[in-house]
Amino acid sequence: DHSPREAWHTIPWRKLEVSVCKLQRRSSHATIRGETQKARRLQTLLATSWSAKSLATRRVTQDNKGNKTAGVDGVHTLTPPQRLPLIPALDLDTPVQPVRRVWRPKPGTAAERPRGIPVMHDGAAQALVTLAFAAAWEAPFAPHRVGCRPGHACQEAFGAIFESLKRPPRCVLDADIARCFDTREHAALLDKINTSPPFVRPLQAWRRAGVGASGMFMPTGAGTPQGGGISPAGAGRHAVENH
Repeated sequence: DHSPREAWHTIPWRKLEVSVCKLQRRSSHATIRGETQKARRLQTLLATSWSAKSLATRRVTQDNKGNKTAGVDGVHTLTPPQRLPLIPALDLDTPVQPVRRVWRPKPGTAAERPRGIPVMHDGAAQALVTLAFAAAWEAPFAPHRVGCRPGHACQEAFGAIFESLKRPPRCVLDADIARCFDTREHAALLDKINTSPPFVRPLQAWRRAGVGASGMFMPTGAGTPQGGGISPAGAGRHAVENH
């Protein structure tokens, strides 16, 4: 028998990654072929698998550089023995808690941007849904769209811009939607995602969870908090549906 600390380190992470990757590949192929129901079944299978739950837990409690920042419950930096119980406890129907509002400086400016830090369980659940959705959301992306995408880098965008500028018309458009994350309409965003009810429920709950800051609670009728694991994926899906 292994101690809880040893048990965490003996988990066959590479084997779990291969298992999840195979299901994601099948989900991606089903999406490309237009087999929506099959893709949704594979997403549900992913979200309920022990492999995906383990990887989601590791992503939030170990890999994430922000795991030292606590949510509204004050919990942060879980030890290996504390991480293990989170794996079987991951359930998308568990009531969510508000995110904790923190302010981080914007690089290169004196301004600050708000970040919403979820509690550990909610963060792991968001990572789990991201694993389930990632392959299907990746399928429709054009090759040169690299924002918020796993396995891609800004250098790819630089290369696409360079190739475009070699041919007329030679122009670059830089656009920034003011308060984009803060003003998104929840119903419209869920309509864009177009997923099955088991995923709609937690997505709605995360959007409406509210924000805790300085001992006060603020409801969230619109917008999406930046800081949770699902935010970049949702931003990418919103972009691909609108371009």
